[in-house]
Amino acid sequence: MPDFSFSRDSAISALRLLGGCTALGFATYAQAAPAFDSDSPWMLGDWNGTRTELSEKGYDFKLDYTGEMGSNLHGGYDHDRTARYSDQFGLGTHLDLQKILGWDDAEFQLTITKRSGNNISNDRINDPRVGGFTSAQEVWGRGQTTRLTQMWYQQKFFDQKLDIKVGRFGEGEDFNSFPCDFQNLAFCGSQVGNWVGGIWYNWPVSQWALRVKYHLTPELYAQVGAYEQNPSNLDRGNGFKLSGSGTQGAVLPVELVWTPKLNGLPGEYRAGYYYSSAKAADVYKDQNGQPAALSGEAYRSASSKHGVWFGAQQQVTSITSDHSRGLSVFANATMHDKKTNAIDNYVQAGVVYKGPFDPRAKDDIGFALARVHVNPAFRKNAEASNRANAVYDYDDPTFLPPQDTEYSAELYYGVHVANWLTVRPNLQYIRHPGGVDQVDDALIAGIKIQSSF
Repeated sequence: MPDFSFSRDSAISALRLLGGCTALGFATYAQAAPAFDSDSPWMLGDWNGTRTELSEKGYDFKLDYTGEMGSNLHGGYDHDRTARYSDQFGLGTHLDLQKILGWDDAEFQLTITKRSGNNISNDRINDPRVGGFTSAQEVWGRGQTTRLTQMWYQQKFFDQKLDIKVGRFGEGEDFNSFPCDFQNLAFCGSQVGNWVGGIWYNWPVSQWALRVKYHLTPELYAQVGAYEQNPSNLDRGNGFKLSGSGTQGAVLPVELVWTPKLNGLPGEYRAGYYYSSAKAADVYKDQNGQPAALSGEAYRSASSKHGVWFGAQQQVTSITSDHSRGLSVFANATMHDKKTNAIDNYVQAGVVYKGPFDPRAKDDIGFALARVHVNPAFRKNAEASNRANAVYDYDDPTFLPPQDTEYSAELYYGVHVANWLTVRPNLQYIRHPGGVDQVDDALIAGIKIQSSF
């Protein structure tokens, strides 16, 4: 495939161009849905009706912002209290090609993201010798840089039963998908990508991909995908890389999704399997079946990597006058190849109540618990490494702490300030950060801000 990589200057120019369009809209005084109108979905308003007019013609533009603050109130690896802030801008356009070009059931999406800031989990919570599993600020990660996050074309056929999407995007957009209202990563987004992140790349990383979905019934669909497995896409300097150089294989997910209405209330149930065709290293043994850390031999290679996931979301109560209010429950679980993956299983569950009070009908409250379990073979490898280096004292800088199980909990209250602004203060509790028993349990205060310009 030819190399169509963009330079950093090209990326910045594209951002400035799109940003200029947004600024132009802001400069026009909005009489219908003016700027900062709490009932508008956009902070900058309807651009004097221009935005709605463009949307009716098939052109939609978005500039979103997510900011997250985390402060260690107690515990963690480093007890020195401080706060860290990380954020993300997302600038995108969605084109309805049926309205624009007359192509039936066709659409195009382009999104550029910019991440920056620091993470309290890295600075204070986790033992830096091994790091952690969850993150107290989910918006941090995958390189604090500018990226092409979405560039795809989608076409539907046979009365919209068959849906094909091709271009650049991440697995979590379609497979193992989950909302991201919580601030802790263990409760946000596609969880497979959090525990096999070396092969499954969630937002904001993109790769060449194909996804095919078919609706068996209005409430049931099956989908399969093929995603380029290319670790070079993770590099900060490759945010706009379009060439296939560095590709090691493909990630092939398959999923069945059921979206029923039980007692008139919406639900979503997912079950899926992924297979990676790229070679993967064993986490413990060499080619002779001995601990590689002790033998000094290279870790043996496996021809593939695989795992499964399950997810469920269901609204269980509602208010008669407003079905958007009520209690919803959710749960997710993933299981992974014990030969090649540090995490062998993960489970979480929680509840969200939308519209808890009549005067605050659009606020929400969420609470969730998660357990991340380390593969015993991965733990044995750390123990073997310490034996090989004759290091047995946890306080020795060269000691490699064996990891076991990390537990996370989060409680948040979402304040619906306006249709374009939600602020979610939260408390997080992490037991055994990074699965290291010697690290003190941590209490973290956070604030998550989500806004659409």
